[in-house]
Amino acid sequence: MLYWLSSLSEGGDLFNLFRYITFRAGAAFFTALLFGFVFGRPLINYLRRTQKKGQPIRDDGPEGHLVKAGTPTMGGILILSALFVSTLLWARLDTGFVWIVLTVTAGYAAIGFADDYSKVSKQNTRGVPGRVRMALGLALAFIASGWAMWLHPSDLTGQLAMPVFKDALINLGLFFIPFAMLVIVGAANAVNLTDGLDGLAIMPVMIAAGTLGVIAYTVGRVDFSEYLGVHHVPGSGEILIFVAALIGGGLGFLWYNAPPAAVFMGDTGSLALGGALGAIAVVTKHEIVLAIVGGLFVVEALSVIIQVLYFKRTGKRVFLMAPIHHHFEKKGWGEAQIVIRFWIIALILALIGLATLKLR
Repeated sequence: MLYWLSSLSEGGDLFNLFRYITFRAGAAFFTALLFGFVFGRPLINYLRRTQKKGQPIRDDGPEGHLVKAGTPTMGGILILSALFVSTLLWARLDTGFVWIVLTVTAGYAAIGFADDYSKVSKQNTRGVPGRVRMALGLALAFIASGWAMWLHPSDLTGQLAMPVFKDALINLGLFFIPFAMLVIVGAANAVNLTDGLDGLAIMPVMIAAGTLGVIAYTVGRVDFSEYLGVHHVPGSGEILIFVAALIGGGLGFLWYNAPPAAVFMGDTGSLALGGALGAIAVVTKHEIVLAIVGGLFVVEALSVIIQVLYFKRTGKRVFLMAPIHHHFEKKGWGEAQIVIRFWIIALILALIGLATLKLR
């Protein structure tokens, strides 16, 4: 919104800074970070008063989680509030790609909020039925995928871009929509499954988002995309503003979510942030790179799928407990040990994802 101030510039003055995505991204980061620090404690106190018993804890989960009973959930509201306020302030709102990502984020946040509210109000871990959540998520992903396909330049419409082999495009045609839907829904649910330990999900989300933000800025610039040999997606650079706001809001949340957590992200945050990652990947034509950058989330989701399928077939379990971070808890790893090691893995995968920009 504040981009309009650039129209007041006569060149070389303060208002001219508002033309630059990098300046507005920095401003978005600090705006969201300050928002989180200012409103974090009041929000946590409000959630504690209204939820009383906090998020229900699974009886069949790791024994160490029972001490977390009474911790309020829906902390994702803090991240998302900071994210939306900051993005709306600093991003160009005449860019369709920004609105796609915001719509997906808001839609999945609403689904997650309904799920969290059901769990807290009924004091059970069931929440909204899985089929309902999946149907709503698919509908939202369908709208976003079709919208992105419509906004993409004609030479990229319906095309699947390949990392490393940058001249290779696979023409999916209308099948690009179900593929993009799978990316968005899969990312949302994968992050949701990862959110099981204090601080475990938010840092890898910020790392993955930061990587995708760099990619969005790169493919949004003609000179950078030509130099690196990646496909140019006009207007995608503004997504860096969204990403910077996400990282700022995420750090503000992590201040209170660091062990021992004063608040949980809840499905309100995890579904929304995962959906946002998927939407950014679809918009920037880097869906496959997301599988690398978000490899930690992929492994978490696969561990659940493998566990369920193998148990149905044999009656036995591959992991002591799924998702896989609970498996390591059962093996005796400390919570902080798991979280830090998973952060390191997320960072390594992000660097590999960035390397695909230069590899030929």
